[in-house]
Amino acid sequence: MKRSHINRIMAEADAMIRRHGFALPPFAYWTPDQFRARPDAARIRTARMGWDITDYGQGDFDRMGLFLFTLRNGDLADLQRGGGMCYAEKLLISRQDQLSPLHTHALKAEDIINRGGATLVVELYGSDDRGGFAADRGGKVCCDGIDRHFAPGEKLRLQPGESVTLMPGDWHAFWGEGGDVLIGEVSTVNDDLTDNIFRDKIGRFASVDEDEPPLHLLVSDYESGAASPGTS
Repeated sequence: MKRSHINRIMAEADAMIRRHGFALPPFAYWTPDQFRARPDAARIRTARMGWDITDYGQGDFDRMGLFLFTLRNGDLADLQRGGGMCYAEKLLISRQDQLSPLHTHALKAEDIINRGGATLVVELYGSDDRGGFAADRGGKVCCDGIDRHFAPGEKLRLQPGESVTLMPGDWHAFWGEGGDVLIGEVSTVNDDLTDNIFRDKIGRFASVDEDEPPLHLLVSDYESGAASPGTS
C-alpha cells in the first residue's frame, strides 16, 4: 500500500469515528517525531497499540482490507497465569463489501460489536478435530447473551448495537453491507503477530510503499524501530 493511501485512510477513519461519538486517545495524534521523543511510550510500542491498516498483502484494500486501532492491550503472561490485564479493545472499520477474510484464533476470544453505520455481515464456519477450517461444520456462538447455533457458512447480519462472541476455533469472515460499519472488538489479550490463522495463505500486514512521510505510525512500523527514541 502507498503511504499516501494509508494517510488518507487514517484521516477518513478518524472522521467516521468522531461522527459516531467516539474519540481516539491522545497518542493516536502524535507525529512520528513526537512518538520518538516519548521514552515513556514503551508500553504503547510493546503492546502494539495504535493504528493498523491492512490489505492482507493482496494489494486491493477496497476489495480485501480492514482498518483497526488498538486502544488497549494486555499481557500474554497475565493471561497465562490467570490474573492481571487479560483483555484488549479495538475499533475497526469495515467498508461496504470490503472483505476481512476467513480466519480464526488459537487463543483469543472476542466480542465483535456493530457500533454504528450499516449492517455487519459475519460469515461463520466450525473447526475440524484439529482446529482447522471445516467447510461442512457449524457450531454455536453467543449473540448478546443468547446462544445461537449456526450452520456452516451461515451469515449473521448484525445491526448497530448487536454483537457476537467468537471463541477460538470459530472461523469467521466479515464485511459491511449497505455501507461502512464502525466495529468494536473486546477480547482477551491480542497477538496479531502469531494468533491470526487464515484459511488461505495471505499476510496479516500490508507492505508499504513510502511515497510520502507517514501522518502517524502504524503498529507494523514499530518493528522497524521507527517509533523508538533516537530513530529518524
